[in-house]
Amino acid sequence: MKKNYLFFLLFLSPTLLLAQNSGSSFTDSLNNLFQPLLNFLDAVLFWDPFKALGIDLGTKVPVIIIWLIFGATFFTIYFKFINLRGLKHAVQLVMGHFDKDGHEGEISHFQAIATACASTVGLGNIAGVAVAISLGGPGATFWMIIAGLLGMTTKFTECTLGVKYRKLNPDNTVSGGPMYYLRDGFAKKGWKRTGKFMAILFAILASFGALGIGNMFQSNQVAAQAIITFPALAGYELYIGILITILVGIVIIGGIKGIANVNDKLFPIMAILYLASCLIVIGMNFSHVFDAFRLIFEGAFSADAAKGGFVGVMVMGFRRAAFSNEAGIGSAAIAHSTVKTQRPVTEGFVSLLEPFIDTVVICTMTALVIIFTGFYENPDNLAGAQLTSAAFSTVSSWFPYLLLPTIFLFAYTTIISWSYYGVKCFDFLVGDKCEKYLGKRIYATRAYQIVYLIITALGSVLSLSAIVDFSDMLVLAMAVPNIIGLLVLAPEVRQELNEYMIWIKTQVKNPKKVTSK
Repeated sequence: MKKNYLFFLLFLSPTLLLAQNSGSSFTDSLNNLFQPLLNFLDAVLFWDPFKALGIDLGTKVPVIIIWLIFGATFFTIYFKFINLRGLKHAVQLVMGHFDKDGHEGEISHFQAIATACASTVGLGNIAGVAVAISLGGPGATFWMIIAGLLGMTTKFTECTLGVKYRKLNPDNTVSGGPMYYLRDGFAKKGWKRTGKFMAILFAILASFGALGIGNMFQSNQVAAQAIITFPALAGYELYIGILITILVGIVIIGGIKGIANVNDKLFPIMAILYLASCLIVIGMNFSHVFDAFRLIFEGAFSADAAKGGFVGVMVMGFRRAAFSNEAGIGSAAIAHSTVKTQRPVTEGFVSLLEPFIDTVVICTMTALVIIFTGFYENPDNLAGAQLTSAAFSTVSSWFPYLLLPTIFLFAYTTIISWSYYGVKCFDFLVGDKCEKYLGKRIYATRAYQIVYLIITALGSVLSLSAIVDFSDMLVLAMAVPNIIGLLVLAPEVRQELNEYMIWIKTQVKNPKKVTSK
């Protein structure tokens, strides 16, 4: 514990100093520093190929969204809709029916799915969905659901490869994720340099991307929502940020086991709390059920030019789903690769549930709350979480207070999960060098954690829009090398799947009595 306290002192002192001395000029300087980089990434990732060809679809169609849709659709067809036919088996695996002592790994199937879901089920499920509905109308809900269903197969592919190419370390810890299957999978095919380049590119994007989407945005929104709910807290944003940072620091020092032990308890609580709140709001407005679903289906294929027509609504739905469930981004494969299993494809099955829970269930519930209450029209031009909060207030003036602990839990679990993603990617980049020149690999981990925690605290007081947007772009850019790798290595996943399905058929009918090899 003394080491932990010393660790806190290392980052709390500079955090306080930086936060107290950061004024609007400091914020503006940082925004100006990152703005050119943001403009460059925006031009690359959100370039519209249709417009370049002179085709006017009535809305901008970013190439990165096309890439994600293409990947998800290809894998769904390639694996013969495993996203639907594998759901039952996925639930059996999460319930532990196929667990066996002695399997290599650090955490259980349930802890893996809880950790991965905790990183994706965040403020995007509350604020992001509200943005999608306010800009794309109720029809965006339909396309979010479609994107979630297709994204299930992308997760299946990347998480199977994450386990297959993971690295078992001498200290019994596990390292895995896209950087390993890109490097080692391509090397097997004789493309060593290409694989190494894409692995390093992915690790760089994830290491820096985590320092915005993973913590700064989350702590900023928690502080903002706390002040909206309790105006007396205005001026205490820094203390809210430091409190979040301390709670995060206590957990992340323990690595994936510590993170998983927290997430497997917090995630079910926050999911149930939020879903129960949504069901109450929907139940109070159930008389609008037919009108609500009519708006969703009609809006999904609407020709409303104000919302970009049919294509505009579809792009908005897919875009928000991509930001929410991160299918194709590759981040979840880092957590899933640490699972205790001997068969990589088992974790592929488990990961199917992640986009289903995140997008098909939780995002849809948020959308239904906004649509059922009539706030989809957003007459007051409310932003993100404020629109969702206003929809909740239709039940009772005190009901939005239930949203605050939910937002905190969503943000907290996202912060601790993304800290692990950033740490593993940073370790991939510099861990060997630290071990060679400094004698201990842990220095790379601690250095990254210190920076991550400082930025978590600073996020509560600084409105660094350009940095957060830049981070979002980096996270989306992770899909470029990741999906290329998935396309190249997909035949290996299909072989793993076919062999596993043959093995399953040879076992006894009662899955509780099955013991995997």
